[in-house]
Amino acid sequence: MTDLNVALDKCSRCKGRLCCNYITQWIETPRSKRDFEFLLWQVAHRGVRCYQDNDGWYLLIETRCTHLGKDGLCGIYDSRPSVCREYDHEWCEFDEPAEKHFKKYFPSYKSLLAYCRKRFKSWGK
Repeated sequence: MTDLNVALDKCSRCKGRLCCNYITQWIETPRSKRDFEFLLWQVAHRGVRCYQDNDGWYLLIETRCTHLGKDGLCGIYDSRPSVCREYDHEWCEFDEPAEKHFKKYFPSYKSLLAYCRKRFKSWGK
């Protein structure tokens, strides 16, 4: 079986098409209180989370690809963007949750606010 067949087989067993239901966006490392206030505003929006891993800080935005069909298949597979074509299937959320590799993870406004209050002793004053 070729690497492509292994990848396609893994994708076919992933019922939620996990990688097609969110995007991540790299962000500058937040350092100041102002940076974290802005990040809090972003995380206050439905479907927006943030995390830090070995590569830096990211927003994680839950949003389903508009080309993902009801059958869970890509509707533009032959002409899909290069980022989709280059996606490495060797390791993905099908294998284990991405959260396992996060240094910091803020799934909600409340969790990020708690971190801000701990990091900045003068938060809210």
